[in-house]
Amino acid sequence: TTAQVAALKATQAAALTTSDVVALTTGQVAALSTAAAAALTTAQVAAMETADVAALTTAQVVAMKGTQISALTAAQFAALTTAQVAVLTTAEIAALTTAQVAALTAAEVAAFTTAQVAALSTAGIAALTTAEVAAMTTAQVAALKAAQAAALTTAGVVALTTAQVPALSTAAVAALTTAQVAAMETADVAALTTAQVASLTAAGIAALTTAQVANMTTAQVAALKATQAAALT
Repeated sequence: TTAQVAALKATQAAALTTSDVVALTTGQVAALSTAAAAALTTAQVAAMETADVAALTTAQVVAMKGTQISALTAAQFAALTTAQVAVLTTAEIAALTTAQVAALTAAEVAAFTTAQVAALSTAGIAALTTAEVAAMTTAQVAALKAAQAAALTTAGVVALTTAQVPALSTAAVAALTTAQVAAMETADVAALTTAQVASLTAAGIAALTTAQVANMTTAQVAALKATQAAALT
């Protein structure tokens, strides 16, 4: 019963076989004490059914160690609720594998705090799908560090909306590669703030396509520095 499962000590929970863990119902999983949840081995965690992972309480997720979170499979990670994702520590977020990041749903990514976004590794940023990038809030986009912005794939850059682009910090814009700049949609280039335009490197300006340049606003053109204007092809 759930009462019996709730009575399990940490050492008893850790002694369960992976088959026993698989046999647990969602109700039983949610009944585990936080100490018992924290005592589960990585093998036990990896053996959990996706429905059981989704049944974990936020208190249980908070109690779990980073090694346990890292043991979750991509399918299990995709099953996490937005509430569960929101309580992951920045250290746990930083340790996410590329497979785990790619498995996140758009809703899960949108549930990240700005601190969690800033904690993502550059490999994790590169693993974001276009749907995940498009789901990011402007606050999350603003939280991206320069190295993270540079790690976005060109497809990820294309996925940015005209509302997200102006939220990028000037440091993030300055870090964009020439390939990323050239991949930007013309509407996104036109959405850049004058401060962002001024922060583009000369190489970034030179990478702009004729269509992108043609869509620049008069305010953006006026914001170009002499070195940037000279870089226009």
